[in-house]
Amino acid sequence: MSNEEFIAKCKELVKEYAIEHLDKTDEIPNFNVYIVWSCKTLQNSKALLSTDLKDGMYYELTYNGDKKEIYFDAYKKFENRCIKIEE
Repeated sequence: MSNEEFIAKCKELVKEYAIEHLDKTDEIPNFNVYIVWSCKTLQNSKALLSTDLKDGMYYELTYNGDKKEIYFDAYKKFENRCIKIEE
């Protein structure tokens, strides 16, 4: 799988997952899926993605080129802190 194919598949999978997990009483909003970071090493790829939905979710997808499998992890951001380090 080329890197371009992997990225397109990741965006498709994240969009499907996000729609599947919306409140069933809500209308499906128009939203974007974007790549935060990606890397390809030999036959393997990894990407971190998010959407512009206000749900605090981000996604990690990993392609195992040997097994032709994509592993999908979904995470929810609970908090963002700045911790000052004194030297």
